[in-house]
Amino acid sequence: MINSLKSLRKTLKFAPANARVDYNEMTAEAITTGLFNPEWYQQQYGRRFSSNVDAFKDYVHKSRFAPVNPSPAFDNEAYHRAYMDVFHGQVSPLLHYLRHGREEGRSYSAFHPRWQPGSVLAPAREVGERGSELKVAACLHIFYDDFIDRFSRALDAFPIELDLLLTLAKEEFSERARRVFERHPKVRHLEIRVVPNRGRNFGPMLVEYAEMLQQYDLFCHLHSKKSLYSGKEQTQWADYLTEYLLRDPAVVSGVLNLFAEEKDIGIYYPTTFWMMPTWVNHLTMNAAPIREWEEQLGLPQTGGFLSYPAGGMFWARPKALKELLETKWQYEDFPAEPLPNDGSMLHALERVIGKLAEKNGYAECFYYPPTGQFTTDQSYAFSSYKGGGIDQHLPAIRAHEVISFDVFDTLVRREYTVPDYAKLKLGQQLAEAEKVESAEAFVKLRNAAEFTLRKKAQFKGDVSITDIYTELAKQLGATDQEGQRWMQQEFELDLKMILPKNEMVELFNNLGSLGHKLWVISDTYYTRGQVGLMLKKAGITVPYRLLVSSAEQKRKDNGTMWHMVKQDLAEGITRFLHIGDNVVADAQLPGDLGLTTFHILHPMDKWQALGFPTVLQGANALDEGQILKWGKLVSQVGRNPFIGE
Repeated sequence: MINSLKSLRKTLKFAPANARVDYNEMTAEAITTGLFNPEWYQQQYGRRFSSNVDAFKDYVHKSRFAPVNPSPAFDNEAYHRAYMDVFHGQVSPLLHYLRHGREEGRSYSAFHPRWQPGSVLAPAREVGERGSELKVAACLHIFYDDFIDRFSRALDAFPIELDLLLTLAKEEFSERARRVFERHPKVRHLEIRVVPNRGRNFGPMLVEYAEMLQQYDLFCHLHSKKSLYSGKEQTQWADYLTEYLLRDPAVVSGVLNLFAEEKDIGIYYPTTFWMMPTWVNHLTMNAAPIREWEEQLGLPQTGGFLSYPAGGMFWARPKALKELLETKWQYEDFPAEPLPNDGSMLHALERVIGKLAEKNGYAECFYYPPTGQFTTDQSYAFSSYKGGGIDQHLPAIRAHEVISFDVFDTLVRREYTVPDYAKLKLGQQLAEAEKVESAEAFVKLRNAAEFTLRKKAQFKGDVSITDIYTELAKQLGATDQEGQRWMQQEFELDLKMILPKNEMVELFNNLGSLGHKLWVISDTYYTRGQVGLMLKKAGITVPYRLLVSSAEQKRKDNGTMWHMVKQDLAEGITRFLHIGDNVVADAQLPGDLGLTTFHILHPMDKWQALGFPTVLQGANALDEGQILKWGKLVSQVGRNPFIGE
């Protein structure tokens, strides 16, 4: 779970490339060592090869970018994660181990699945009669011209003929694209459109081909994708998606058979690229544009973690996405470049694709490469959080000199989970004293006063609970003294309900006793002293530096606090780690600045991960009956942030 997008972008020593491999010799050696089992490999991944050498070649190709394993004795993903130079060098782990790793003293481990689908679909891995009769199109957006040849090679083993609908970023790509694809034996019909650089991959597909796609039984949407970090071009994510959407004939045949035989399947994509951060299957910074899409498409609200085709590539039944495909799109409907790294309508769109299919009565289907299985089980979104507790992460945590922690839902939890419950209880007292109409009305007034102060400050810095109650007293015609008395009552009500997250508090105290420098960083209207009292009640006993947004006038959730932290760290401290439960404030934003993070599950996220019913959302979040019924349960379940502890 310790992850940072920027931490993957450091320049590392690259392992030797896969060039000039004597596959006969290497296959024999891999089999002799017991690390490559060709029979197991073919059975596991549903594809038969004419020779052991061909099977090993297939493994070497896939294992550069996918967590496939050569045998139960060798865990591909574990080797790549342990030796990032091998991953960044785009080298097959077993090939690297046999050629160099043994001599260098590198180790490997046995294959251990990190997740097991709760339900498994078992389509034939050779396309059947009904699958072969599907009218199929591939809609490919090409921004980088080298993907013309990449996509062409990916189609070589495609099990049936299909129509190809291309959108090209530049006119000069047209001649080469036409020459390559018109003579491709799997391409039945070719369309080419040159498009403006607007709408990324979704805009060209929807503007140019939305109406045409409705004529097909099934279509595949892919686009050229590259990442530039670690000193060289990285294509593993694109290779991973292309492999399991277009290139692997056993997987693609399975997809075609599933769509032909299971009429309730509406969309398919492989599970999220395994080297993405643990928290990527989440709304992240896209809550606002997702709400807009939900309103436009008539979708129910979704929150927190979710399954979606990360990267925006998938197979779909047009009827499953009919609202998108029946809309008359123009390029002006999409934002102009440059776009942010996250938080645009296009980042939101890929997160609602699957939910649109579900709204139309269809299921989402996934392929999980480590086990070679198809499934409709969406719990893979939490797979990185499963297995064991904090002990397994302790060595990685201890590798850092300075370790910071979030407060709420990281070190402490609330007895009834809902942050506004203390305000509701105060509102009950004020309603009895006829100061306000109702407890619920008070919570709205209290939160509105906070918002008013933020707006006056043009949403810069932060506000304190003292200022909030000064503003609230004015609105209610009360004295400053009354306002401050109410403020103290809210704090005391909240403090009374503060409980420790025992495992996290124990970790904190242990790290402090071992000599680590500890920081506590919180976005909160509470004062530094009030937060200190909460931490003391939770059992924090070792020294720490406390940064709270109300005092620092900087916040984690807008990045200003992290810029300050990074400046403080510039004085020679390089081994810094932050631990917290908020995906955006504690993981994504510091990660974008190059700070290493360790994301843990919020209690509500763990509740969701365990498949419990949706509770304490919307109006129910202020329903005391619902709070008393569910709040303690959620808090207790979320006390330990790990699944399967």
